[in-house]
Amino acid sequence: MANVRHSSLEEAAGNEMYLDCRQSSDWSTLEMVVRSGRTPGSLVPDVRAALAQYDPTLPNGAFHTLDSLIDGAVGPRRFITRLLGFFSALALTLAAIGLYGVIAFSVSQRTQEIGIRMAVGAQRGDILRLILQGGLKLVVIGIVAGLVGSLVLTGVLRSLLFGITSHDPLVFAGNAALLFAVAGIACLIPAFRATRSDPMVVLRAE
Repeated sequence: MANVRHSSLEEAAGNEMYLDCRQSSDWSTLEMVVRSGRTPGSLVPDVRAALAQYDPTLPNGAFHTLDSLIDGAVGPRRFITRLLGFFSALALTLAAIGLYGVIAFSVSQRTQEIGIRMAVGAQRGDILRLILQGGLKLVVIGIVAGLVGSLVLTGVLRSLLFGITSHDPLVFAGNAALLFAVAGIACLIPAFRATRSDPMVVLRAE
């Protein structure tokens, strides 16, 4: 038999002892659990009839499904985690937009440099490789620092999570991959635009 959390989800399961209900004088907290494959609506009348046949004085007013009891227990925590998830997604979106803007602007500032390199014989692949190495190097440093900070700060979420760990590798890898992809696009788009231009036109415009 698996462990049961009677008091709350935060408290770990302790030692249990099962007694015959007739050995207890406190009937106010007595609950009956029925396991069935039928729908609750079709099962309740039969349970009421069985209880009435066994003892007409037994209370049989309130019936709850296990799903409703679980929802009631985790409802506040679920709201908090959804709220945190929304703001986390918003923060990730803003970070991606800001990252794209900063990197794209920094690459566009190197248009004259790209024109000079192409004028002296640099190939498009060499230019793109140079831009990617310079832009992604800073992004990798930032992602590593962010991952380390996230691993440290996820301890505050452990009280809201049950059955899963706060260090989900898929979440960390997904966020890192998204930021890395955004940085790569931010590097490539201005670099492609600059390499398509005539080096002489670029140098004359600058």
